[in-house]
Amino acid sequence: MFSPAAFLLVPLLAFAGQASAATWYFLRYYPASGQKFTSFSGVMSIPKLPQAGTYYLWPGLQPTDNSGVYQNVLDGRSGTWWIGSGWCCSNPSLPWGSGFNTYQGEKVAFSNTLGGSAWTSTLTRQATGDTVTNSFALTDKSFNQALFAIELTGVSWDFGPLEFTDVVITSTGSSDSSWCDSSPENYNSASVYSITGVKASVSGTTVTCTIDSVILESPA
Repeated sequence: MFSPAAFLLVPLLAFAGQASAATWYFLRYYPASGQKFTSFSGVMSIPKLPQAGTYYLWPGLQPTDNSGVYQNVLDGRSGTWWIGSGWCCSNPSLPWGSGFNTYQGEKVAFSNTLGGSAWTSTLTRQATGDTVTNSFALTDKSFNQALFAIELTGVSWDFGPLEFTDVVITSTGSSDSSWCDSSPENYNSASVYSITGVKASVSGTTVTCTIDSVILESPA
């Protein structure tokens, strides 16, 4: 599995050659100054897939050097949704993780966590209990962007809302929780979205941001 999503985020213009064919909708959180993200988890509700096409729907983390993106990608190219985790695309070059098919109406839990020697991703298909776990050698990256993204090439936003629930994002580096309490960036004001149930808690220099739901509802 390979996703080109990393080429297309910040700064977008830096990757104009790769980004020109894609249409983007995404929400983006930045931590407070001096902080980095150390975990990102939640549950993605699987929308309908109208046709086989280059639909990439994903949560992900991007580092300060904008060298790629660490993501859990729902991929519609085969005509059946498939989800897997990985780092796209180079610097470093890492093999894509394992994954599984999933279907409209199902829920898939995702968890990305920084450990001592790697970031670990776990995906769970809640309908069946199927779980895959993969580790990625990305501990040298400092992640300062958490994204909820829709990336479309040659297709339109014709699958309805994209919903994430039970979202938890943690940052470390200071006790400043203002990033959680603020609204995320809505890229190009391109999306109609809603966010509910936001709560920040602080323990020492770790901020835990819990969000009941993040819904990218439709194009603006």
